[in-house]
Amino acid sequence: MADKRRDALIQGDTIIKGTILNAGAIDVYGYVEGNIAAQELRVHEGGRIAGKLKADTAEVRGTLQGEAVVKRLIRITSTGVVEGDIRYGSIALEAGGDLSAELRNIPPEIAGDLELVVSRGQAVTVTVMDLIAVDPDHSADALTFTVSNPVDGWVALAGAPRDPVTSFRQADIDAGRIQFVHDGSTGQLASFDVVVVDGAGAASGAAQTVKVAVLAK
Repeated sequence: MADKRRDALIQGDTIIKGTILNAGAIDVYGYVEGNIAAQELRVHEGGRIAGKLKADTAEVRGTLQGEAVVKRLIRITSTGVVEGDIRYGSIALEAGGDLSAELRNIPPEIAGDLELVVSRGQAVTVTVMDLIAVDPDHSADALTFTVSNPVDGWVALAGAPRDPVTSFRQADIDAGRIQFVHDGSTGQLASFDVVVVDGAGAASGAAQTVKVAVLAK
């Protein structure tokens, strides 16, 4: 399917009050007030945005005021002014830039199908298709899962399957080191809960359950 997102140019003598959604790149030389959702945002010198923003990346040489969620990098140059409530993946502030905002790191998210299949009394490796932490500004080594409420089995390192673990890193999943070990009980469904925390202490929220279908040998 073709990408229907379009770029937008807001000229210096233009004032827009309203909503801009599903945009590719937006270059703002004028004034925009309202809700904006785009892949890339560039607020040029003399340009101003006031409202709510969602973008993958943003470069601010003018003024940004309001609530902003920038998934990856927000760059504030020496002429840029940012005020409000900002959630970001990573941030770069040049000398001279004005940042007067409540800054919050974007927390990691849990993805994958959250489903495993294991033979009764055996072990299965947890892969990135089953469970993965998504975070734009932290490496796999900095993303730590905490395990709770295991049912009819336990999570273990591949090298020590008899020893349950209560935490592991995304890097361990990437390397194929994490397993769910079934305890041999007769139920057809096992499970465990996980939460992930990034290196800045931001958590993924409520625990999510990984379901494990148990097959007879």
